[in-house]
Amino acid sequence: MDMLKLSDDVGGKRAMNRIRNRNAILVAARECFRENGYDNSTIRDMVRRTGLAAGTFYNYFSSKQDIFAALLTDFLGHLNEDMSRYRRSASSTRDFIYYAYLALYSATARDPAIYELAHQNQRALRDLFGSDILGLAMLSLEEDVRDAIARGLLPDLDPEYLCAAFFGVAYDISTVVARRAHQEPELAQQEAEKAARFSTELFLGGLPAMAELSSQG
Repeated sequence: MDMLKLSDDVGGKRAMNRIRNRNAILVAARECFRENGYDNSTIRDMVRRTGLAAGTFYNYFSSKQDIFAALLTDFLGHLNEDMSRYRRSASSTRDFIYYAYLALYSATARDPAIYELAHQNQRALRDLFGSDILGLAMLSLEEDVRDAIARGLLPDLDPEYLCAAFFGVAYDISTVVARRAHQEPELAQQEAEKAARFSTELFLGGLPAMAELSSQG
């Protein structure tokens, strides 16, 4: 028998097993957080749902805070990729704004437990990442806003104010999307699209007046 091939096979199986175990813990943690909240969820609760040995958890995560960070990192990583891709492919002002909102609300609708958890535990979030949920979710927004202004998709306004206005609309509407997605998960994506249309029209309604204000100096 080729011992090198055997070693590779064993190593591959171990790697797959580690991936499966880690994913099982993440799924269990998400369920615990959704059902019990962050403070009332314990590592024991999470491990019990996986069927893994009690000590296995610590091969992957050092604490409850560590697993919370892993869930948030995954959520935010995918969200920022989607938001940047959507916004940079926009060919109109409406597209730019709509797709930015849609990316956020769709991510919230897909995983409302994580968004709600982050929203409700702002202190823990700041301790881990130094910012709140929307600050993290929109790290790339100001850069894209400047790009959209240069491309003529947005009026030449203060980018920081534009981002703050975007945040203000998105902050509370995202919590409504999360709550409704929890109540009716089968309608979650429809709710995200509805919220994106609402937010877009609200935001667009103010841009002409702001552009006029800008032209007046």
